[in-house]
Amino acid sequence: MRAHMRHDAMAFAEELRDDGNAVERNEATLDTSAGRLSLTVHHRMAPLERIWRQLEADPWNSLHQSYDWCRAWVETHGHPLAIVEARLNDTVAFLLPLEIERHYFVRSAQFIGSAFTNFNSGLFSAAFRSAAPQIAGRELEALLIGVLRNHADLLSLTNMPLDWRGERHPLADLPHVLNQNASFQLPLAPTMEDTIAQLNAKSRRKKYRAQLRKLEAVGGFDHVRPKQPGDQKALLELFFQQKAQRFATVGLPNVFQPAETQAFFHMLLERNQGTTDVPLELHAIRLKGEHDGKIAAITGLSRKGDHVICQFGSIDDSLMAEASPGELLFWLVIEQSALDGAALFDFGIGDQDYKRRWCTIKTVHHDVLVPLRPAGHLAAMTHRSLTRTKSFIKGNPHLYALIQRLRAQGTIPSSGKADD
Repeated sequence: MRAHMRHDAMAFAEELRDDGNAVERNEATLDTSAGRLSLTVHHRMAPLERIWRQLEADPWNSLHQSYDWCRAWVETHGHPLAIVEARLNDTVAFLLPLEIERHYFVRSAQFIGSAFTNFNSGLFSAAFRSAAPQIAGRELEALLIGVLRNHADLLSLTNMPLDWRGERHPLADLPHVLNQNASFQLPLAPTMEDTIAQLNAKSRRKKYRAQLRKLEAVGGFDHVRPKQPGDQKALLELFFQQKAQRFATVGLPNVFQPAETQAFFHMLLERNQGTTDVPLELHAIRLKGEHDGKIAAITGLSRKGDHVICQFGSIDDSLMAEASPGELLFWLVIEQSALDGAALFDFGIGDQDYKRRWCTIKTVHHDVLVPLRPAGHLAAMTHRSLTRTKSFIKGNPHLYALIQRLRAQGTIPSSGKADD
């Protein structure tokens, strides 16, 4: 099933090859105090690849808007694209890699692959980020409406930190709402000892040693980091199986089940070029002795520059649950990331207890919502109301626990989001 889906997606991509005329001449221009700002909408990725890769090289920009990440999603999902290219005084200022999805009767322009992104930034040049405070939010909003209104009803840019690595986001003055989820990060030091010194080091070290003793008592384990593509793909397939079992156990829909979603993650593995930066790399704990060869825990990591993001993880509940192999795997990948020179380990969006135990930084996210047409105004109001309701529920531990139980029983539906 997955291979068939992949073939169809690749064929779709072939049909959309760029012929040099892949830009709809839908442009908007405005003279601002920072200079002349012009926006153009593109419907293909390839003509933008050179400037795209130049912008993504800036460490401030999210790896989820990188060319390879977006291309893998486009080739497996095939949603219409509306990529906004901005130029300030004829110099590339930013790209917003957008796709158009229809939600009921509303067409939403959103970041490519938003369902599986941990944080979004768009792609902005350092020069434009410096100049952005000179551009009024209402002016930028009017430009975006002018250039996108023929493509969508609502511009919905979710999971965006408006303050990231000491800089204010250039779109921070656009209409936005606080996202119900934050993300959590751990700064990395050159050694694991220095890294856990930020935490309760004594407790961390004690737990780690206890986990080692329990696993050594049944034969030990290996930290597996396969280098061969075939081994990585096999591990990814096992992750899908473990995750499906976990979702079934708790009564939630499996967001990784769709064939096109699985094809997307497989394609990310193919994008690995053997460099430090990787769209996706899998790590696992493989048991020895009594459970020889069995995989107890898996995690998928991405890295861009000094920033490592945990994209997903799974465990086999039937294998040494008393040793918490998932928690042990976090220790191992954090330690390896520190030794490899990374500066920030990111557990991604979503508030779970284990993230709070590991992390010293909580990053607040917002959703930018710009209505483009009348239908978009109602959609934006609905989005804000739902988001505030979710925030209220998550802020009340007793109510949140009740909602989780009802969802597990199937009484109320899950949103099906990857960060649910």
